[in-house]
Amino acid sequence: MVDMNTLLDLQITIFFLMMAGYLLTKMKIIPADARKGLSGLLINFVLPCNIIASFMIEFNRSILWDCMIILLVSVCIQIFASVAGQLFYSKKDPGKLAVLKYGTIASNAGFMGNPIAEGLYGVQGLLYASIYLIPQRIVMWSAGITCFTGARGKNVLKKICTHPCIIAVIIGLILMIGQFSLPSGLEQAIRTSSNCTTAVSMVTIGNILAETHKSDLLKKENLWFCLVRLIIFPLIVLAGCMLAGIGQLVTEVSVVLAGMPAAATTAILAATYDGDSSFAAGVVFLSTLLSLFTIPMLCVIMMQVLG
Repeated sequence: MVDMNTLLDLQITIFFLMMAGYLLTKMKIIPADARKGLSGLLINFVLPCNIIASFMIEFNRSILWDCMIILLVSVCIQIFASVAGQLFYSKKDPGKLAVLKYGTIASNAGFMGNPIAEGLYGVQGLLYASIYLIPQRIVMWSAGITCFTGARGKNVLKKICTHPCIIAVIIGLILMIGQFSLPSGLEQAIRTSSNCTTAVSMVTIGNILAETHKSDLLKKENLWFCLVRLIIFPLIVLAGCMLAGIGQLVTEVSVVLAGMPAAATTAILAATYDGDSSFAAGVVFLSTLLSLFTIPMLCVIMMQVLG
């Protein structure tokens, strides 16, 4: 069960790191257009190192079973997320609808979820988070992209198979199941890079938030999205896990990750494919800000219902 003092410290840390990225961007120490470079650094290097490091633990059948369970839970969540996009936002205009659907399919469980899962539940929580994110990464680079482009086919499959985080999971699984040891220098380099995840992730989000227009924050579509993404969605996941008799740690990790804000890529893709990028940035900003309060709320609810 989560230690509330640990959670509070983690949320304060996340807040200050995001504010650092925000202020550094506003002061032009970090260029406003650094978003692409920072995101590239995260996706292609820091997060893969973080994922591989999460698999460097002693392997047993119990862990393998829990990994299979959380993978199945995540698949079910992604299927529901795809349906929820049609269910909750069916009457929105096309520009905003693409943003809302993508934000529901693709949460920020990579940038924010991994650091929070590790901070709350340790290395095993990070391992489960890495497994949980496999279906999301597949869906966000396939069905998620079609929210903006309608594109399908071989290019999407290639993008999934060559995604650095998917490759990192495969490498991590081989290391964990085979109990292979890397050369000490290489292992230390991976762990050192992994330790940068929280700082680089939050500074990147702060950089994105600095470019958000205030007028895009309190639109009713944005507020409704935040209610769905941060509260309704994870509570449905909690109810489903309880009804299915899923183990406590797997349930807690699944609920916390299901309650993550909109993915930072929501704004990036909206800008790339001529979507409503201003609205998308507002969605990312407000859901990220509110998640600092809703995540502790979810943890309190789980403490009450899971014991």
